[in-house]
Amino acid sequence: MTMPDVTPQAAAAPSGAKSDDHIHGELDTVIAELAVGEVRWAKTGLAERIAWLDEVSKAVTKEAEHWVRVAGQVKGLDPASSLMGEEWISGPYVMLTSLTTLKHSLAAIARGESPIAERTLGSAPGGRVTVPVLPSSPYEALLLHGFTGEVWMKPGITAETARASAGLGALDPTSTGGVGLVLGAGNITSIPPLDVLYELIAHNRVALLKLNPVMDAMLPVYSAAFAPLIRAGVLRIVTGGGEVGGYLAHHPAISHVHITGSAATHDLIVWGAGEEGRTRKSTGVPLLAKPITSELGGVAPIIVMPGKWTARDLRFQAEHIATQRLHNGGYNCIAGQIVVLSSGWPQRSAFLEQLRIALATAPARTPWYPGSDSRVAQASTDYPDAERLGPAESTRLLVDVRSDADASALQTTEYFSPVLGVIELPGSGQSFLDAAVETVNRDFVGTLGANIIGMPSTISSLGRGFDEALARLEYGTIAINAWTGVGFLTAAAPWGAFPGHTLDNVQSGIEVVHNAFLLADTERTIIRGPFRPFPRSVLHGEFALFPKPPWFVSARSAKATGKKLFEFAAHPSWAKMPGVFAAAFRA
Repeated sequence: MTMPDVTPQAAAAPSGAKSDDHIHGELDTVIAELAVGEVRWAKTGLAERIAWLDEVSKAVTKEAEHWVRVAGQVKGLDPASSLMGEEWISGPYVMLTSLTTLKHSLAAIARGESPIAERTLGSAPGGRVTVPVLPSSPYEALLLHGFTGEVWMKPGITAETARASAGLGALDPTSTGGVGLVLGAGNITSIPPLDVLYELIAHNRVALLKLNPVMDAMLPVYSAAFAPLIRAGVLRIVTGGGEVGGYLAHHPAISHVHITGSAATHDLIVWGAGEEGRTRKSTGVPLLAKPITSELGGVAPIIVMPGKWTARDLRFQAEHIATQRLHNGGYNCIAGQIVVLSSGWPQRSAFLEQLRIALATAPARTPWYPGSDSRVAQASTDYPDAERLGPAESTRLLVDVRSDADASALQTTEYFSPVLGVIELPGSGQSFLDAAVETVNRDFVGTLGANIIGMPSTISSLGRGFDEALARLEYGTIAINAWTGVGFLTAAAPWGAFPGHTLDNVQSGIEVVHNAFLLADTERTIIRGPFRPFPRSVLHGEFALFPKPPWFVSARSAKATGKKLFEFAAHPSWAKMPGVFAAAFRA
């Protein structure tokens, strides 16, 4: 058994072998400490919770350089690489924006208002109510000019209900939910602490965070950045392998489990291993006798609507798609995995040539996530004709599956590595979009996120048919001319699978996280971005001032822009805007 590090403060790893009983005893002590912390949390009013979150913001700001440096070391990145921008943006930056939005929501509730009292609600097909979540402030409106986001509530939820129910557990902070176990992700460094915050604020559960072993090096970073919550007794952090996670998940004093990972790990916890687990699943008798929520990834589609694109459009959107696959090395639950093209698109070949170039010329990086090479090898076995692109140290596969070939392995296997597939469907315009929606809903595993790319004129020509297609597309986040990763970065947006999955068919998971407006009964998030970067966006009639996004793997100034964005989030000021844009326009 892997030895746990139990950290009321940043502790060194224990030395020497310990028995299972000794390790279990240490874990029991940690859980008992959190039970005491739960009593304190129930007595902690909203004003004090806001003050604690403010202290966490200060601690994250102080720890940010260390955070990013360690994250880069975990992932084998050169500290001078532009790819370090990924660690600034998906680490401390998104952490601070989430804390800021949560503080806004708690302050509104403390005043007796809804967190979305000042939001103008809209409507979507099926009578759905929509809540705008991006931009959430004048600052964000300029920083992400051209990007918007809205949450579609479940059908039947009225505007009045949406406003009244926003707040979740913070509406009754004295009613706590016990000790929640968070089984942390091993890929993006902000995911574990964001999940902890959701446990504390949305569910009133004190949190025990068990790190994925891949992220063990982040223990001292998290211990320092979240020291205010640790000192308050409402958070503890442990490390360890699967045995530790299993012991904690089934511990009688743990009231709830949340996992970010794979469906296989989820099923191992819920149903058990081997034949016994399969029997339990088939008979509907879970081994885990407590609630579990999850975010589990899947096979994310990128639907490309045919149109008459310029050469620069082809190149830019090829880089966009390469980013959706290669960001973080390809180890994202929301990484785009299959490009869906029209077989009748005259520019199909030209676009694929640009996509090959974008995949081949993206910066080299170490295949750092465990098992990557074997998953690439499996894809090569599944598709022997796959093209190998890029430098040898970071092999990328492009699998072009023609309409008469079998795409089932690509559609049902989350390769979680730099493997990108292409399939084709007949039609154009509405017929192509309808066929694509039907195909990905039916054949692709998972419902976490889907991407649609198309010229504004193409989309507008479909009129209401486009929005009706969105309503049929059953994914938790849908990005139009953007990457669904922007939804992850949007603090107020819920993040998770499309609702309706069950323990025995978990797909991309159950329920949501992030969701800093604390919305109840959400169905999906819709993110919209500009088809072209500034200044070409304006020249072609789009009012969007956003340059090449700093999260693009081809953005040369990504590191500088990511750090500038973090510095802005730490201390927002209009005076800092020129510096952010100066860095961004060097991309």
